[in-house]
Amino acid sequence: MNTTNRTLVLMRHAKAVGFAPSDRERDLEPSGRRDAAAAGAWLHANDIHPGMALVSTALRTTTTWQEVSRSLDDDVHLEPSSALYAAEPDSALDLVRATPADVDTLLVIGHNPTMGVLAQLLDDGEGDPEAMVGMLTGFPTCSLAVFDVSGDWTGVGEGTLRLTHFHVSRAD
Repeated sequence: MNTTNRTLVLMRHAKAVGFAPSDRERDLEPSGRRDAAAAGAWLHANDIHPGMALVSTALRTTTTWQEVSRSLDDDVHLEPSSALYAAEPDSALDLVRATPADVDTLLVIGHNPTMGVLAQLLDDGEGDPEAMVGMLTGFPTCSLAVFDVSGDWTGVGEGTLRLTHFHVSRAD
């Protein structure tokens, strides 16, 4: 079992349409689709290869995943999560802690404010200074916060992860 060199990627879904019959049914804007595809290309270019994707079941997050996944390996285990849709940061953290031990890299695609707040809570403050400044300025749509995880998923907690990258994906 690998307890080092784990990676956690927290991602906010790409830009969604403003209205739909329900909030869960909001799809992505065309620009959001392009941004999500660019996020997948960025992950691939930075050698970040998720073994599992934990994705909220809202349409905008599942569509974000579909676009991101085009640039990723075919063997990523998709874990749709209805709990992630309305999760507060502590509940989302519980979902991260429940990640199987054989997963080295986890991608979580969810919603704000949960993703942005969780990223700030997990950050140990010792990571890449430029990434830290970027993350502190906000967590816009299609943002990705990448953390080194030293230890098991069960030990992930407040101030325990090192921020290595913060990227806001834009295709244009």
